[in-house]
Amino acid sequence: MQPIEGQTALVTGGAKRLGRSIALALAEAGVNISIHYRGSQAAAEATADDVRAKGVKAVVLQADLATPGTAVGLYESAVAEIGPIDILVNNASIFRQATLAQCSEEELHANIQLHANSPLQLSRCMSAAGRQGVIINLLDTRIARHDSAYGAYCLSKRMLADQTTMLALDLAPNIRVNGVAPGPILPPAGSRDGLMDELAARVPLQITGTPDDISEAILFLVRSSFVSGQVIYVDGGSHLPRISRHISCLFCCNTV
Repeated sequence: MQPIEGQTALVTGGAKRLGRSIALALAEAGVNISIHYRGSQAAAEATADDVRAKGVKAVVLQADLATPGTAVGLYESAVAEIGPIDILVNNASIFRQATLAQCSEEELHANIQLHANSPLQLSRCMSAAGRQGVIINLLDTRIARHDSAYGAYCLSKRMLADQTTMLALDLAPNIRVNGVAPGPILPPAGSRDGLMDELAARVPLQITGTPDDISEAILFLVRSSFVSGQVIYVDGGSHLPRISRHISCLFCCNTV
């Protein structure tokens, strides 16, 4: 496990929710943090204050990564403000209900731009710097199954999952690339009461996760110098194929 104290990270969507938790966990490990935000400036500044309280540096940078051509400028600004990037966490996301049959062309393009193209551009910038580093892509347990209600979101996250394994080969040996696929961790903004309890009932482990579960997985991947091209599902087993207990029992009891 390699030490990461004194390194510098760029966390996209780092102002709140999972991004904030990731930024704080890295800061606790001694990593300086560049916190990207789109519209949550106050939350980004608050997270930066909490990062600095841990004795490391923090800067906040604004960019709309759903708009083409913004990722390179964000990366260059981060390097100028806080120094060369050692750890890139592609976390920024949108989560809007839209089936592939119904979503607009603009909605589809926005999902692909934010979840796939901007992470690719940021990864290229990191590679071009010629330094050793680590890229962590935030995926979703939905990449292992079909959720038609969020078709555009799922499609773009699957693109990012494929990108994770492809770049692990293309950017080796200098840069390791891995992914973390969360399951039910935080309720979506504006969700109804009791939603997380309903989701827990569908999870094999019968519980929902916490932001710390995601941060710990990321810290493991950042520190593990011999792990690349992997996706860790932090989802309580949600991605696993379901087999009825009756069929499973038949398999277990079958003898040759």
